Amino acid sequence: MSDFHSHLIPKIDDGVKELPEALEIITQLKELGVQTIVTTPHVSQHAYPNKTTGILAAFSELQHAATAAGINVELAVAAEYYLDDSFQTDLHQKEPLLTFGRKHLLFETNYLSEPLQLKEVVFQLVTQGYRPMLAHPERYHYMSLAKAEDLRTRGVNLQINLLSLIGYYSPSVQRLAEKMIDAKIINAVSSDCHQPQQARLLQKVAVCKYYQRALELPLINFDIHA
Repeated sequence: MSDFHSHLIPKIDDGVKELPEALEIITQLKELGVQTIVTTPHVSQHAYPNKTTGILAAFSELQHAATAAGINVELAVAAEYYLDDSFQTDLHQKEPLLTFGRKHLLFETNYLSEPLQLKEVVFQLVTQGYRPMLAHPERYHYMSLAKAEDLRTRGVNLQINLLSLIGYYSPSVQRLAEKMIDAKIINAVSSDCHQPQQARLLQKVAVCKYYQRALELPLINFDIHA
């Protein structure tokens, strides 16, 4: 399967700090059966104002390190875009954005309140040929099953974090993730790994009941590669 959400490029966001950490995570994911890893550094106007050229250059170093370490896994890079003014400007001006697969674009919002422009941004993404993927919808305080279903009807793919299934973020996040799986509305699962200790916890996820239920769904993890 493929993993479409992680933070494995050192010192570019809140993910790994050094290359050995990234290589440890990659090795852990490979042992769990992941064959393709798309790492997705944050891109946000204020916290992580990363540019495409900088991301690609830093990713190249990660690729070389993985090859030198003899890790046989397909690595690719996209981004996790924060829905802010800068992202909307780039979208309006039709600036090229980092995607994976069949023009899938990973994005996130603030955790507390639903952005007023969310549906409009989704509409713009879809009309420009992107396939928007909302990162970890189960973690947003404003999210409900009904809102998640509505976004899906608008063309949004829903990606839940694997660690949500073992209560890593909170019991309420776990419950919403389970409801989404029961409702069969999720499109992808991903690690969202930032540190090696999170990757190690994925061993617990592998034997989780709801992880097995998720794997029974038509996830794009099995359909597309980088």
